[in-house]
Parts: sequence; structure tokens; C-alpha cells
Amino acid sequence: MRARGRGESALLLLDVVDILQKQGVDYAVIGAMAASVHGSIRATADADALLSATLARLRQIEKALTKAGLETQLRNGAAEDPIPALLAVSDRHGNRVDLLAGLRGLDPDALSRAITVPFMGTTIRVIGREDFIAMKCFAGGPQDLADARQALAISDSRVNIDLLRRTTRRFGRAAMDALEQLLA
Repeated sequence: MRARGRGESALLLLDVVDILQKQGVDYAVIGAMAASVHGSIRATADADALLSATLARLRQIEKALTKAGLETQLRNGAAEDPIPALLAVSDRHGNRVDLLAGLRGLDPDALSRAITVPFMGTTIRVIGREDFIAMKCFAGGPQDLADARQALAISDSRVNIDLLRRTTRRFGRAAMDALEQLLA
């Protein structure tokens, strides 16, 4: 394990990614770490990744993580919860990584659009810009919308507005309204 103390959830994420790759599980980093890739630098105590995994597959992943010496807690979402299941992974230092088994409304092709980013001597897959913005519009909180606004403002690459609208539409009317306000 890479982490040597508290505040090193990014290092724990690298260990988790190693296991996900060995298990053949497609993933994309989301949350504050993805926000930093897409233009909003902010502190976070944990790391988040979105998986393409059924509940049965998540249980297999949980066993592999436990075998590697990590602590896990599997939570099933309620029927109205946008996250069907979440696997919280932690180490002996209290670092944490949340693995989300899907997200209601997410475009099925989102993980295939994830970008590969160099990180601490290796690479990780991060949710693509359009999917990131769509997810932030769906979440809808003030920080989420600030992250989406910043991702739109980045001038290093163009945002595919048609793809952005299509992916956001899948999340519903409120997400679309938030996006259109950001685009105005």
C-alpha cells in the first residue's frame, strides 16, 4: 500500500485502481479529483470513482480489496437514490475512496469517454469533461455548479455542446435547466 498516513486518499485511490484493473473493471475518477483535472482546484479528504459494475460484481471487488488488506463497507441505495450501490474503501490511516456502482441517468458511454491523465508516476482514468459537467448539473449544489462553470470556462479544449446537452438531458429537466443557465 502506498499511503503512509492520513490525508493520502489519492494514494489509496492508486492502490484501488490497481485492483480494479486486475479485476478488469472499467472506472473513471469523479468528484473533487476530476474537478481539479477540469479546472477547479479544491481540497478533499477522499477520492471518488464511478464503476461499471453490477451489485454481484461489486461484491467480488469488495473481496479483492479486503484480501489486499483494505477495509470495505458496501451500501445499497434506496429505490429513489441515484446511486444504486456504493463501496466505501478505507485503509488503516483513515484514507477513503468511494466506488459508485453507477449513477441514474448517466450516459452508458460515459466511461468509454473517460480521459487518461498522468498522476504520481502512473495514469488514472478521469471522467470526460462533458460527462463531468452533466453530472455536476445533475447534482445541482452551489459547489457543483461552480465546478461545472469552471470546466466550461477552461480554454485548453473545446466542449462538445451537442454531446453535453445530450448527456445532461438524460439526468432530467432540472439538470438541463442548470446547464442552460450556465451556457447563457
